[in-house]
Amino acid sequence: MNTKPQRAAPGVTAVTCVKNEGPFILEWLAHNRVLGVRDVLVYSNDCDDGTDVLLDALATQGWLTHLPNPAQGRNYQMEALRDAARQPVVARADWVWVADVDEFLNVHAGDHTIGALIEACGDPQAISVPFQFFANGGVVAFEDRPVTAQFDRCHDPDIWCGSLSIEVKTLVRGDFPLQYFGAHRPYFRNGTAGPSAWTDASGRPVPAAFRDAAEKGQLRSIPARGARRFATLNHYPLRSVESFLVKIARGDVNRAGRVFDADYWRDRNDGAWADRSILRYRDATRAAVAALRADPAVARAHAACVAAHRAQIAGLLSDPERAAFARHLQALPTISEAEAALAAELGFA
Repeated sequence: MNTKPQRAAPGVTAVTCVKNEGPFILEWLAHNRVLGVRDVLVYSNDCDDGTDVLLDALATQGWLTHLPNPAQGRNYQMEALRDAARQPVVARADWVWVADVDEFLNVHAGDHTIGALIEACGDPQAISVPFQFFANGGVVAFEDRPVTAQFDRCHDPDIWCGSLSIEVKTLVRGDFPLQYFGAHRPYFRNGTAGPSAWTDASGRPVPAAFRDAAEKGQLRSIPARGARRFATLNHYPLRSVESFLVKIARGDVNRAGRVFDADYWRDRNDGAWADRSILRYRDATRAAVAALRADPAVARAHAACVAAHRAQIAGLLSDPERAAFARHLQALPTISEAEAALAAELGFA
């Protein structure tokens, strides 16, 4: 007889910022609820595809809080995260998870929930999970079906874009000595000893230079090799060619002035590696999406977002220059020059 006491599921709040992400929100929310996320705080700004209407419909269910982005300038994400730290739904959380709608946490440990990841890492005050960028994989047309089922090719987990380090997103425990949340990691208060423990997704201490923000070039990246034993953050920044055109037209949801171009595409369109492990969540996520869409207002709002996305695609492709750019993206090599050079130098296959 197993007499081991059952660990209570942690109360996790996810925080994100969105602009015109309507077609993709339900899958992301459902996936996070399957992971064990209890509450979600969403900030939106300048939506014209119905994303805000969809979020308002979801907010009536009680577990999602939708707020207008409070940014007075153009640094949308950082101003929202400063506001988030003061929100009750964040203040009462056991853990806070800051991630974008194209980022899906993929837990390899235990029952594949956030609770299992925390336990596997030894219950530290922060866990930084490395990205894995998923390539376009030759998918041209937008489809209203799960992103995680459409794209299963990514870069070698130990090397990306000419670097042996990889960006992270960080799960933060409620008692972390927080100064403020960053998009990729928290920063602790000056004059404190810092967190008692901060690990990567293999339960290993993160490098001191990263933890202490001691070097500007190491603020959001850690060494990739061996860092994802218990979890990976699947990042789908490209999706289909058609949706990437919409992303270019929208601009960066998190900050003004960032350009999504052919270089951005090529850096992230490395399909050298196959990873289908996130499909372990497929059935549970599908059921969670169906439960969300059982609300007629949510179903209508989602359909309106999909229709708006398709209408924008049609409008963009009617422009000969944009149509030519779409064809150019499809013809680009699927590995960046910097990564190819480093792989050759290190003898990677």
